[in-house]
Amino acid sequence: MPFLRCGPYRLSLQRPLVMGIVNLTPDSFSGDGKGANIDSAIAHARAQLDAGADILDIGAESSRPGAIATPTDEELRRLLPVLEEVSRWGVPISVDTYKPSVMAAALAAGASMINDIGGMAAPEALAVVAASDCAVCVMHMQGSPGNMQQAPKYGDAVGEVANFLADAVRRCRMAGIADERIVVDPGFGFGKTLAHNLALFRALTAISPDNLPMLVGVSRKTMLGEIIGRPVDQRLAASLAGAVMAALKGAAIIRVHDVAATCDALAVCAAIQQGGV
Repeated sequence: MPFLRCGPYRLSLQRPLVMGIVNLTPDSFSGDGKGANIDSAIAHARAQLDAGADILDIGAESSRPGAIATPTDEELRRLLPVLEEVSRWGVPISVDTYKPSVMAAALAAGASMINDIGGMAAPEALAVVAASDCAVCVMHMQGSPGNMQQAPKYGDAVGEVANFLADAVRRCRMAGIADERIVVDPGFGFGKTLAHNLALFRALTAISPDNLPMLVGVSRKTMLGEIIGRPVDQRLAASLAGAVMAALKGAAIIRVHDVAATCDALAVCAAIQQGGV
């Protein structure tokens, strides 16, 4: 049975895992950022777990299109008080950061997974992760959050993203990170037009190197708004459709804002596929 080694946790991949978003930024695109409100952030993390999340993904720097980089000390100021409390709960915790120093601090504070939008391109990041037993998600992004959506261009989006992920996995392996710790993410909305995103989604099973677990995150994203013509606070149905399609296409982890609704949708999908509950 396939599994993901996530620090002290062995997470079965027999069904898609739901990753609940805990956003500590003041300028989240989705409107759910907790900023410096530690109590609210901790309560939201608990609510995500109670709703059925298998993993919590805590992020303290905005990566929305046009975002300005957050200073390291500010990212840590937002992150560490929440992470130190949540890490006592005995659940897998992912930290969404591309900075090696933040990765090291997060792992020391109890994180069991690093979610890197930079695709583990920094040698220092590879060294930090390799020295631990955490899981790592490597994501593709064209450009940086500040400029990624200005004019994304590809000759072959599917092929270029697949090649990038293969190179990222190769770097991880060469650093000594075992396959059972690696997850890949095509980076929907990170330097992609709607056409690029849809092409990647249709080719989802072909993008992952050696069939490594795939993380999909389209919850509330602009690509959904472009399809249905609704603002971010009216994209629940579209987000659920994306989650179900990701599951049907073999995604191992689905990163979402609306955990309870996603769990319900995936449970119905699984029951229909398997012929019972």
